Amino acid sequence: MRNIDLSPLHRFAVGFDRMQRQMDQALSMDEASQSYPPYNIEAISEDAYRITMAVAGFAEDDLDVNIKEDTLVITGKSSNTNEGATYLHHGIAGRSFERRFELADHIKVIGASMENGLLNIDLERQIPEEKKPRSIKIKAGTGATRIESKAA
Repeated sequence: MRNIDLSPLHRFAVGFDRMQRQMDQALSMDEASQSYPPYNIEAISEDAYRITMAVAGFAEDDLDVNIKEDTLVITGKSSNTNEGATYLHHGIAGRSFERRFELADHIKVIGASMENGLLNIDLERQIPEEKKPRSIKIKAGTGATRIESKAA
């Protein structure tokens, strides 16, 4: 397991502890937990995104979509238990899961829908007006004052 020490950054910047936490989480995740359920992340437009997750066998009541701080958390708890069934092949996974997505600044969850066993979560970048780029008009003329220096 690799650890990256970001403590030298703390001398020059404030607030990078979130980035260090995200890097630690990314390095500590194993491949098996990240493969179920499968999902896609799609760019719909410049400021709109969609996460599509394959949740076959789950009903809407079995799924929970929450936002905790800047983390989108999707959990699924299957209520369909076939304990008495005898399978010749059991290939449809119905196990519980929890999937987390770290959201960037100004990314908001717009809504969620489920269709044909696919959970769609729509996201949108909503940048506040004070953060958007703006143009400053340059005035022509003698708007600046001049200070003259006097000899002593």
